[in-house]
Amino acid sequence: MNTIFKSVFDAFAATASAHPGHDFLCVPQRLDRAWLPDGATLTYADTAARVAELHQRYAAAGYAHGHRVALLLENRPEFLIHFLALNALGVSIVPINPDYRADEIRYLLEHSEAALAVVIPERLADVTALASALPRAVPVADGCAIESIAQAHASPSPLADGVSLETECALLYTSGTTGRPKGCVLSNDYFLTSGAGYRDHGGAMAIRHGHDRFYNPLPLFHMNHLALTLSCAILTANCLILTERFSPTRWWPEVCESRATIVHYLGIVAPMLLNQPASTAEQQHRVRVGVGAGIEPALHKPFEDRFGFPMVEIWGMTETGRLLADNYEPRSIETRAFGRPFPGFEARVVDEMGVVVPAGEPGELLVRHSGQTPRKGFFSGYLKDAAATEDAWRGGWFHTGDIVTQSVDGLLTFVDRRKNIIRRSGENIAAAEVEAVLQAHAAISQVAVLAVDDETREQEVLAVIVPMPDVVPDDQLAHTLFDWCNARLAYFKAPGWILFRTSLPTTGTQKIQKGQIFAPGEDPRQAAGILDVRARKKRS
Repeated sequence: MNTIFKSVFDAFAATASAHPGHDFLCVPQRLDRAWLPDGATLTYADTAARVAELHQRYAAAGYAHGHRVALLLENRPEFLIHFLALNALGVSIVPINPDYRADEIRYLLEHSEAALAVVIPERLADVTALASALPRAVPVADGCAIESIAQAHASPSPLADGVSLETECALLYTSGTTGRPKGCVLSNDYFLTSGAGYRDHGGAMAIRHGHDRFYNPLPLFHMNHLALTLSCAILTANCLILTERFSPTRWWPEVCESRATIVHYLGIVAPMLLNQPASTAEQQHRVRVGVGAGIEPALHKPFEDRFGFPMVEIWGMTETGRLLADNYEPRSIETRAFGRPFPGFEARVVDEMGVVVPAGEPGELLVRHSGQTPRKGFFSGYLKDAAATEDAWRGGWFHTGDIVTQSVDGLLTFVDRRKNIIRRSGENIAAAEVEAVLQAHAAISQVAVLAVDDETREQEVLAVIVPMPDVVPDDQLAHTLFDWCNARLAYFKAPGWILFRTSLPTTGTQKIQKGQIFAPGEDPRQAAGILDVRARKKRS
């Protein structure tokens, strides 16, 4: 990484000086925006001018190194303009998921000790009401009316020293499976390391300086967009295309209109786009590569064959910043492979006792920078939770919670999250494997596989399924889907219970929230309409 920069803003300022006329932010035609009309583009010079104006207003209002400012600004260009202006002052941002309810926002404001909340006009009233009622009231400003910053004066700055690579850049809250989300402290070094790592991966992910345009439908409160893609775009004088969120009907029109050359994806993107009728737009794009995670192996080749570009599977977490990627040919698209470790990002696969497992055996993925500097470039820790931080780093390795296998030549392949392993009659079943088989059926829109209690076998496999809009969710469909799984998986992996739903709860990044499908304490086996097919699970 080029270490001449001490902050993300420094890197941006250098690029804006060297390439002022290059496009930086592009907004496809969709919604009215206060600062940037639909279909418009800001160059690096345009953005620098707006950042400078906001920087002056924040400085005049007393915001400085050590403060945190919460941003609820959706995927709007205002988000990044506020971020860069605050970063220049050493102020950390706390991105807020716009789908959060009052209690969730209240927790983030209190836990982060935010000095200010900057929100979209549509949320001004409700956020102001809850922020003013906090034990320590938090001022709220309209993120699309920069003059409102002047009315929100800050308390004295907590830190007197200068901005550096170690300065907190953002506080991102993980979704968490239990309890409240944990706040990941991310430094300037984290952001720049993340972006430089993306820039330098090469292979199918090779970045062309000043000639690429990133279309990333993930939210800006997610590290993939805010740290990885933004920092890479800045370091390579490239353009960031800000779409509102993933939409299968808008995807190709926006990709074509914005002249995107690199797209980011989630697992949901492939089946949703493959289920769309063929269009001229899908043949007129300029996309060279897709970068993402979670594409079902059965859909990988059909997607690449139909749309004409490689989809590179990657792995990363908020805590790690950097990526592993299956970006060199021959790629293992028939599996869930996501690349090999490399110098500066080491990995090992261990059992529950921390012992390295043999090649091909599943175990937990542990990662680090190196033996001498294990935490370099990683998150700085969980805010106000040193115990959780040290537990995650026990033994000098970061424990990811992901179950993977590693081949003799080092290739890592995803199995599932540790918490998604179903234990049935002594057999370990990866929910992701069953989900992959079900998702490949044309009748299924979404699926979540999880464990339910079983009096005889310890646990059993439950599949919660959202059918495609034109599919009738009846017993016949349930048995058809059981047969589909039973023909492709060992008998014990097929669902023992099947439940149809009209929708599944998801995060802002479209990941299914399995913990919210059923109420706390609810027995899924008692859900209305659930079908018990356990009697059909027999050795052939």
